[in-house]
Amino acid sequence: MVHHIMAQARNVLGGELETCCLDPVTGYYRTGCCDTGPEDLGQHTVCARMTEEFLAFSKARGNDLSTPAPQFGFAGLKPGDRWCLCAARWLEAYEAGVAPPVLLAATHQAALDVVPFDALREQAADLGG
Repeated sequence: MVHHIMAQARNVLGGELETCCLDPVTGYYRTGCCDTGPEDLGQHTVCARMTEEFLAFSKARGNDLSTPAPQFGFAGLKPGDRWCLCAARWLEAYEAGVAPPVLLAATHQAALDVVPFDALREQAADLGG
C-alpha cells in the first residue's frame, strides 16, 4: 500500500504558500491559507485584499461578501480585509477592471490553472502594486 504524503502547498512564485488571513479566518478549509483540494470546486486560491469596488462587483454578481452571515460564522468583509477568492471570480473582476490587489506569496499555484500569471503580477500588492 502506497502512502501519499501531502506536499507542501506552493504559491504562484514557486515558494511555500504563505498565510493569507487569520482575522477573518479565510480559505476553503478555514486555515487562513488559500489551499485547495478536490472538494474545493470553486478553487478559492487567490489571496486578495478587498476593495469597495470589488465587494460591490461581487455582490452584483450574486456573491455578497460584505453582509454578515452569523449562521455561517461569517462577519462580512470590508475594504482592507484579505480573503481567498475563487480564481475564476478574480479573473472576471480583472476583466471588468475591478480586480482587488493580490498577495502572490499567499496565492496558491493552482490559481495559475485559471488566471494568467501576468494578470496576478499586475495586481500584486506584495510587489508594490
